[in-house]
Amino acid sequence: MYLYLKCWRSKFETRNRCTQVDGSIDSNVVANKFANHFHKTYSCNNASRAAELYSQYLTRRHEYQGLPLPEDIDVELVSRVVYDLKRGKAADLDNLTAKHILYSHPILPCLLGRLFNLILLCSYVPSAFRPSYTIPIPKLQDCRTKAMTTDDFRGIAISPVISKVFEHCILYRFGHLLKTIDNQFGFKKGRGCTNAIYTIRKTVEHFVDGGCIGGSTVNLCSIDLSKAFDKVNHHALFIKLMKRNIPNELLTVLENWIGDCHTCIKWNDVTSMFIKIDFGVRQGSVLSPHLFAIYIDDMVTHLHARQRSFIVLYADDILIFAPSIQELQTIVSICELELLSIDMCSVLALTY
Repeated sequence: MYLYLKCWRSKFETRNRCTQVDGSIDSNVVANKFANHFHKTYSCNNASRAAELYSQYLTRRHEYQGLPLPEDIDVELVSRVVYDLKRGKAADLDNLTAKHILYSHPILPCLLGRLFNLILLCSYVPSAFRPSYTIPIPKLQDCRTKAMTTDDFRGIAISPVISKVFEHCILYRFGHLLKTIDNQFGFKKGRGCTNAIYTIRKTVEHFVDGGCIGGSTVNLCSIDLSKAFDKVNHHALFIKLMKRNIPNELLTVLENWIGDCHTCIKWNDVTSMFIKIDFGVRQGSVLSPHLFAIYIDDMVTHLHARQRSFIVLYADDILIFAPSIQELQTIVSICELELLSIDMCSVLALTY
């Protein structure tokens, strides 16, 4: 009987389908519980440090100019982006999907190109680009094994599909200003987790097998960033972008866009009230991964050339390794200082 029930569940039941959260099964109640939960999550780690970053941002922003804008976003670029959009994704709040854009009238890329150029020229983002809806995704593979709470979910935001086209165009036009150090293996085309593992393995073998005189031990430490994407300080991010001399028009667009985003929670067929995203970057946005990578990029660039080879990043996962405990401690201390400076909370894992 047990084997029969197990087989039935594996074929006909969804293990990650959750109907009860925080002791409630009413969809309206659950949706608003998630809204309150995520609203609390989109907050700073340290209020005094957040105030200092805001002051630094205002001082730097006052006289900022940046590089001139490159060439306009042309019809060919918009058409290429639309053609490459992933099909089968969830519809946005207006029930639009990539297929609607792809199979629309051929004049649409021309109109979108003009719209995107006007956005950059006027440094203003249309209000329809700002709202999104967030779907709570269980962190556990099997929701039936425990009583689920809002802490057991992470949110994936579904943005307006036309805003995604604009974000892709920004990546094409300004990608050279959004590059990060080679130690970051996340969010890069043609690079991934296997590349990061290979790099770590070859470096460790170099030390252990005698790359150093007489061989060496290797000491490792991982840094866990607590709710990293949800805690990004917008003013610290804008300071990082100004250091890269991005065009003033693009910076103003990002300030206007990121600083005034709203989302609601969709649970089953119910949507919650809208909440404002005061901190963090939306998971599910096209630009968010690249902006987050820029946000923590200085953690590596502040190390000297030799030390940089001892750190590997994959999104918000950070692994540090060194041939000695002393060297490891030095690198960890530098990384922690940078994380504190951008109001990011970290937790050290075991050292081997």
